[in-house]
Amino acid sequence: MKFTIIDYLEETAVRFPNKIAFSDVSTSVTWSDFVMNAKAKSAIIAKYFAPGQAVPVMIEKSIKTLEYFFGALYAGCFYSYFDATFPAERLNSMISTLGVKHIIADSRFEKKFENLNVTPLFYKNLEEEKAEYTDTRRRSIIDTDAVYANFTSGSTGTPKAVVVSHRSVIDFISIFTEIFGIESSDNIANQAPFDFDVSVKDIFSGVFTGATVHLVPKMFFSFPTKLLDYLEEREITVLIWAVSALCIVSTLNGFDYKVPKKLRKVMFSGEVMPIKQLEIWKKFVPNAEYINLYGPTEITCNCTYFRIPQDADLTSYTKGIPMGIPFPNERILLLDENNKLVTDADTEGEVCVSGTCVALGYYNSEKTAEVFVQNPNNRTTFERIYKTGDLAHLGTDGNYYYIGRKDTQIKHMGHRIELGEIENAIAKHENITRACCIFVDNKITAFYIGKETEKKEIVTLLKISLPAYMVPSDFICIAEFPLTKNGKIDKRALTEKLNACKD
Repeated sequence: MKFTIIDYLEETAVRFPNKIAFSDVSTSVTWSDFVMNAKAKSAIIAKYFAPGQAVPVMIEKSIKTLEYFFGALYAGCFYSYFDATFPAERLNSMISTLGVKHIIADSRFEKKFENLNVTPLFYKNLEEEKAEYTDTRRRSIIDTDAVYANFTSGSTGTPKAVVVSHRSVIDFISIFTEIFGIESSDNIANQAPFDFDVSVKDIFSGVFTGATVHLVPKMFFSFPTKLLDYLEEREITVLIWAVSALCIVSTLNGFDYKVPKKLRKVMFSGEVMPIKQLEIWKKFVPNAEYINLYGPTEITCNCTYFRIPQDADLTSYTKGIPMGIPFPNERILLLDENNKLVTDADTEGEVCVSGTCVALGYYNSEKTAEVFVQNPNNRTTFERIYKTGDLAHLGTDGNYYYIGRKDTQIKHMGHRIELGEIENAIAKHENITRACCIFVDNKITAFYIGKETEKKEIVTLLKISLPAYMVPSDFICIAEFPLTKNGKIDKRALTEKLNACKD
């Protein structure tokens, strides 16, 4: 029986020893060599890290990075990716949370460590050390041990480390690859950073099926022609990308240059997919299957999915593309403000999730007890749920529909407002491809991408579907949205841009 991620990796290496496992822009590695390299690195890791410890890795996204990730697992530890571009204050907070004394790093970042409270282990030096691999630690791993810790932002400004177990990854990825028919013949293009849980689907879908995972260089997302050349040359068949990454291609008219011919699955998550952008993708890549995925880091990637019918009239999704239905072995609960179960269709509730997918919690954080809780409606047995903070309703068609965030709802002129509703209304204007609203100084400001349009023209459109109190005070046309490193719209940067305009 297979209890750990390592078991699945080794089975794949036996089935496909000489098949390419991972490939970046300049190098590649077979499954058998990847296992050998990970074992060698685990012997070195075991000299510096005790079983069960976090192994931070600060190496730019590459095959080498992945070998240290799996080296950590062979050593009975778990990995956590550290982005060298983060400010020292944030990195030190992450170091403090994990309680680590060492970090595996690239010597190119040596100067960074002058301000960090940790001792770097530069991997080129480590690989000169002699250490022999034994399977003692590997044999002691059980399925509830951690695989990785991904940091998410915290409401208090302190990042939280979400810890996910072998069992959770196994449960989700085995179902994910089966439902969507990911096979050994597939080529998966990895877009997401390694500290963003979308990358978990890329990496472990490869591990479970033998598919080849191609690590797309970050810079290619600034040059759609290079990106599309890459997808075509590598014969990419599967994209599991953040919405904003897909929108880069469609917004910048990338398909006028080239259309990847082998694409058969396009999955997206992280934000609400703009209908206009999806229409462009479906127009140019009509034979691919498009799938909307929903779920936070705390439930091992995703808990619902929606397959968009090939012949779907996208304009019919007036409430947005559905979140869809739960993945097998995951339960979705909608709870009202009194923690009572919402059972009526089209009635709003907070999305709560139970099942093996639920993470172990936040590492070394009291926040765990606030959102990883016993199901308040189950008084007889233990049922741990994660309270997402997202609002949704169950439609009469059996699909869940996303409404917005509890903590980003605003109260304006006495009314509770979801900014997403305003954004969807603005994007219906023929000159506008995408919109994002922020609430600052008791005013709603809308930023949008598209052709600069008179304010009164946009207001006239909005008044057709929105009450006056939901119409933004200002509309600002920009060339592109600033993005966070995880590919989401950076609302903090938009706020700074707004303040700069005032000055």
